[in-house]
Amino acid sequence: MHCCAAPAGRATARAACAAKTATASSHARHVPERTLLRALVQAHYPDFIARLEKEARNLPAYVREEFQAFLRCGVLGHGLLRVVWEECHAERLVAFS
Repeated sequence: MHCCAAPAGRATARAACAAKTATASSHARHVPERTLLRALVQAHYPDFIARLEKEARNLPAYVREEFQAFLRCGVLGHGLLRVVWEECHAERLVAFS
């Protein structure tokens, strides 16, 4: 990824890149693994599935897939992209969603 390039030279390009990186780094990553909804789903979904199986009932496959995708969404451990600014070598990790 290119940082904002300035025609005035390398020092100006680095300053512009540092400013852009500072602005980008002031933005906090959304942390889905710390939300109340995620905690509730993660805590109760396995018991819910076990209870359905005990009653010889099943959720449709697409519903199970959606729950599993929800639990993986935005978590760095389930896939990420490392973005690097070429000019100043600043980095940021972006979780897949």
